[in-house]
Amino acid sequence: MMKSKKQPPREDAKSATARGRTGNAEQAGGLLSREVVAVDAPHRWTFLTNHAHVLIVLHASPGIVLREVAQRVGITERAVQRIIHDLEQAQVISRKKVGRQNQYEVLTEQPLRHPIEAHRSIGDLLKLISG
Repeated sequence: MMKSKKQPPREDAKSATARGRTGNAEQAGGLLSREVVAVDAPHRWTFLTNHAHVLIVLHASPGIVLREVAQRVGITERAVQRIIHDLEQAQVISRKKVGRQNQYEVLTEQPLRHPIEAHRSIGDLLKLISG
């Protein structure tokens, strides 16, 4: 006799909002809108990585706090910190302290990292996304 795996209860958009969780549809239609999407949708994936999503948010709002980046992308603040560290190490962004806040600059002339898209720059990607 086979045992079936129990699926955890699905979270609807309203409870996702209550927990401050949003989906990646924010970046799709209305680049940085506050529209909320259920996070636990089946077969959920996006064409861009969380690294790209963080980059897009930082480019649109260079002085944004990491908590807000996390909310817009739909990941934890700690995940945003790791991604920002990765982006700095790859010399894709630079960080400058302005008072008590960080100001981020996306280095748009850098090439994209994968060989398939290396002939394009970060600026090309950002232009494509932002219209």
